[in-house]
Amino acid sequence: MKRRKRDKLDRAFSKGYQAGMGGKSKEQCPYMSLESRTQWLGGWREGVDERFTYLPMK
Repeated sequence: MKRRKRDKLDRAFSKGYQAGMGGKSKEQCPYMSLESRTQWLGGWREGVDERFTYLPMK
């Protein structure tokens, strides 16, 4: 049975979230299309928020 790929917008959000959690800059967004870029930035914002909310400061 073949596995179905995730929706491209879901994948963009997930990649943005990972980038935000990893401390990457939002300027590093790899997407050019408005929809994908918007999703990536939304994920990035959530990742940054969680990183600063839940991880202890060093």
